[in-house]
Amino acid sequence: MTRSALVTGASRGIGLGVSTRLAEQGYGLTISARDPERLEKVATQLLEAGAPEVRTVAVDLADPSAAVQAVGAHEETFGTMRALVLNAGVGTAGNIAEFPMRRFDKTLAVNLAAPFALLQASLPLLRAAAAAEPDRGAKVIALSSITGVFSEPGLSVYGATKAALISLVETLNAEESGNGISASAIAPAYVDTDMSDWIKETIPANEMLEVNDVVEIVDALLKLSSRAVLSRLVLSRAGTDGYRA
Repeated sequence: MTRSALVTGASRGIGLGVSTRLAEQGYGLTISARDPERLEKVATQLLEAGAPEVRTVAVDLADPSAAVQAVGAHEETFGTMRALVLNAGVGTAGNIAEFPMRRFDKTLAVNLAAPFALLQASLPLLRAAAAAEPDRGAKVIALSSITGVFSEPGLSVYGATKAALISLVETLNAEESGNGISASAIAPAYVDTDMSDWIKETIPANEMLEVNDVVEIVDALLKLSSRAVLSRLVLSRAGTDGYRA
């Protein structure tokens, strides 16, 4: 049985880095993002990197039907799911007093509702993979944020959704780790991706975490046995007090 993973937000940044590492290790992959042309180019790169098969699903995760579409495509192609990487998200800054409710709803939809729906739809496939390899189990990796652990002015809504994602991961472990499915939330400070471009005049790219820092953690988590559960991991930037993005 081919090990397989579904990675959201896979067309660039952390999602692309994780997908490339998994391809190099021989995982079959389902990758999702909004841009179909970009996804097809990435799929070609992943096949060249070693993935035996890559399924692309171009969806907007703000759409309630997107999760079922992505997981359905994965099931059709691979049958089971060794790893679910919940990476896609939107970052929106703004103080509580002026934050538009329309942006609030979009942030909540992409950063929390979509991961929940993806997880719910994936559970049968994750259970099947865990049953097939009981010593290894199946893994869920959720990209949270340090702002979900330590509050940051101007990032209230983003941080709230990322805190909720950590809570979701911890509850999943309470419910499913005995079935061989364990989850981890990675909570990094600013990572040098295009999502962080808006703050790079204040925090230069060379002071941010590297994408590969997160990729290495994901790689290590996926190699843990089914006996090990690491619910959250905070990754801060050098030169800070460790409590800020």
